[in-house]
Amino acid sequence: MLSKIISGAIMGVEGLLVEVEVDISNGLHAFDIVGLPDNAVKESKERVRTAIKNSGYTFPVKRITLNLAPADIRKEGPSYDLPISLGVLACLNIIPKEKTEGIFVTGELSLDGSVRPVDGVLPMVYGASKQGIKKFFVPVQNANEAALVDGVEVYGVENIKQLVEHFNGKPISPVGINIKELYESQRPVMFFDFSDVKGQENVKRALEIAAAGAHNVLMIGPPGSGKTMMAKRLPTILPEMSFEESIECTKIYSVAGMLQSKGSLISTRPFRSPHHTLSQSAMTGGGKIPKPGEISLAHNGVLFLDEFPEFQKVALEALRQPLEDGIVTIARVNGTFTYPSDFMLIASMNPCPCGFYGDSQKCKCTQPEVSRYLSRISGPLLDRIDIMVEAPKVDYSKLRAVDSDNNAVKKPDTSEEMKRRVMAAQKIQNERYDKCGDKNVRFNARLTPKMIEKYCALDSEGAEMLKMAFDRMGLSARAYHKILKVARTIADLDGEENITVMQLGEAIQYRTLDRKYWN
Repeated sequence: MLSKIISGAIMGVEGLLVEVEVDISNGLHAFDIVGLPDNAVKESKERVRTAIKNSGYTFPVKRITLNLAPADIRKEGPSYDLPISLGVLACLNIIPKEKTEGIFVTGELSLDGSVRPVDGVLPMVYGASKQGIKKFFVPVQNANEAALVDGVEVYGVENIKQLVEHFNGKPISPVGINIKELYESQRPVMFFDFSDVKGQENVKRALEIAAAGAHNVLMIGPPGSGKTMMAKRLPTILPEMSFEESIECTKIYSVAGMLQSKGSLISTRPFRSPHHTLSQSAMTGGGKIPKPGEISLAHNGVLFLDEFPEFQKVALEALRQPLEDGIVTIARVNGTFTYPSDFMLIASMNPCPCGFYGDSQKCKCTQPEVSRYLSRISGPLLDRIDIMVEAPKVDYSKLRAVDSDNNAVKKPDTSEEMKRRVMAAQKIQNERYDKCGDKNVRFNARLTPKMIEKYCALDSEGAEMLKMAFDRMGLSARAYHKILKVARTIADLDGEENITVMQLGEAIQYRTLDRKYWN
């Protein structure tokens, strides 16, 4: 007797349909699984057999053949336990076979028959819904996650017995969630604010420009100058995520198995700050069973790399393609996986090994030591950073918020004030680039060369200034384009239609630090 149950697999962050075919026939007792299963799938026959027995049903002493189609895709993980058990029960007529047609089932089984949560439910449900499937049976812990997909019926399953009773007249209630309320309720309160930062007005200005145009930033300064403090406050001036962006991030975290601790929906922009000891595969993603890396977990958000030169060189060089393309592609024997990785890179570093370069009383680093330290960051990677800004040591008067005459000075701008300016600049960009028809371009940092020529035009005075800077600083073509993109963002913050000489000059100064330290 043959039964077919629809389940799913993950390829990158996209869901694929997998048909679980179960055949029970007379013959020597056996339970064979074919269709490129990994060890976790092969072991499912023991979990299924024991779970069915412990749920009060008789497991057949016959020949069972299980096929996972299509057979040319590697099947991984324990998510096929529940559909396999459902197929076996349908073959035994414990469940009416006609009621299992056109439904999607996934879940891991415990030996007592209870259903455990699995990773990647959202992309699997999303992909299956595009194929016309409307009813989904998933672990109860994954139900809210699956219900984020519009136009589907989701049933949370606690154990095998409950699922059998559902198909025999005791239905499970479908899960219903208010997506708008969930989206709003999971927005955490921000405890950080830029008004906490005393001094460093030049760095705060650079970060505001970066937020407005989605530019990458490198901060250079001694220990204790506030680099990490300011980086952690950057998300407070970024615009709220749209629902589409939220779903994109949630799919990534679902595949990575990190959604349970963060709720069923990622509604705030990710801020990832990995330790400098992480490996290349941890940065980009991969492993024997590929998972998204830090650059994908930071998608639509911020990747903060503190102590930039301390990271492994291969991990840093792996950033080059994602910074250009917004995706990362990983090739493995089992296939090629593509993960989204459109993020803002915020990096910070000391100017020398001891951190006090330029202070003759504290810094004892020799020039060769400084050169070796800085050479850990390659020229091609530096070229992909839009803004480089120095974070000097903070004066005592700045910490006390008083001037030289001990009079109180104006309070620094709050994150809310900075965010309003950022939002206004991004609105200008969105309206401008909606007309070009390229949905991948929303911010100035993503402009193509043709769009730069059109939207970053300079007058004769500005062109002469940029030519002089290009020749004197020995800039590359990429750095030339970075300057124009940053100048365009500064003009948008100022509400100017055309780039002025003042705005161009400010953009040029954000490329001077690489010459100061690296030459």
